[in-house]
This record gives sequence, C-alpha cells and structure tokens, in this order.
Amino acid sequence: MIRMLGGLTLAFAIGLAAPSGALAKTSERTTTYAINGVTGMSLYKSMSARGPRHGFLSRAIAQTSYKIEWDADVRARGRACSVVSARPTLSITYAYPQPSQKLSPKVQRAWNRFMAGVRKHEQMHGRLAKDMTAAAARAVKGLRIANDPSCRRVRQEVKKRAEKIYQTYEARQEKFDRDEHRDGGNIDRLILALIKAK
Repeated sequence: MIRMLGGLTLAFAIGLAAPSGALAKTSERTTTYAINGVTGMSLYKSMSARGPRHGFLSRAIAQTSYKIEWDADVRARGRACSVVSARPTLSITYAYPQPSQKLSPKVQRAWNRFMAGVRKHEQMHGRLAKDMTAAAARAVKGLRIANDPSCRRVRQEVKKRAEKIYQTYEARQEKFDRDEHRDGGNIDRLILALIKAK
C-alpha cells in the first residue's frame, strides 16, 4: 500500500504468482481512480485528495486489498476428527491512479516511471498475500485431533493456526511498507522524481 508523504499508519485491508499457489485459488483485479493535473506536482496533489482511503483521515496513492475465504471439509471418524481438505480462495484488488488529462511527453515519461515503481510495490503486497494464503493452507493440511468426535477442537485449531500465519505475514507487510516509505526510501524517491516533472 503506498501512502502519502507524512506519518506511517500500520493498517491493511485484510496490501507475481507464488510457487506454492496450487494450495489456494487466487483472483486478481485492478481498479483505477481519476486524478487531475498536467504537472507532476498537480498529479501528486490530486492523488493526495482523491486516493483510496487509508484509515480515518489519510489517503493512499495506490492500494492492495485482499480477502480470504475458506472451503474446508472436516470429518469425524470414530472419535477422531481430521481436516479432509482446506482450500482458501484469495481475492486481491489493486487500486491505482489514472490521469484524466493528456500529459506532455516529458510528464508522461515521468508518470510512466512513477507508475512502474508503484505497480512493483503493490505487486509485492500481492505476493505477500499469496504467500500468506499458501502458508495458512499448509499449516492446516492433514490436521487430525484424537478424541474430538464433534470436530470442535479441530475447527478451533484451524482458526488458531490460520490467525498465527496471518499475524506473521501482516508484520511482513508492515515492515515492507516501513522500508519503502522511510525518508530516502523507494517511495520517497518515486514521488520526488514525479513532482519535478513540468
């Protein structure tokens, strides 16, 4: 998730195909929001005013949001309960800015470089989400608990394992954003290069 210059808020909307993707189904879609301006600075100001909401007061330049839905089959045999199958479906949505006015060749080149960096950043959030989903699927695969004929303990353990994976990967998402958004970091350089374009 790319945020505006300023304070860093740690929040995600739970932000390159993973080799382990076979454990989960993934769908991706891209949306855009219109911005105005013909210079780098005016485009940046428009993104600051119109970007996707991030938290209560701030806005992002671009955003990766995702949700996970589980299709799980748990069954009791005798007094034991097992996870027969647990396949998550990950839905990822990327939101990017789209200029609504024709840009000069110089500003268009700067915009193209800026957006290449923005897309790379957001796709890393998507990759982390894919890795997280696959890790959660692996964590519950083959789970079996003895003396659980109602399967209550298995369901609780599935939830516990998945939540632990989610927390681990949310921390990775947050660290990635901190590294990218630090002063002099990748996002800072992308923005500074854009706002110089006239």
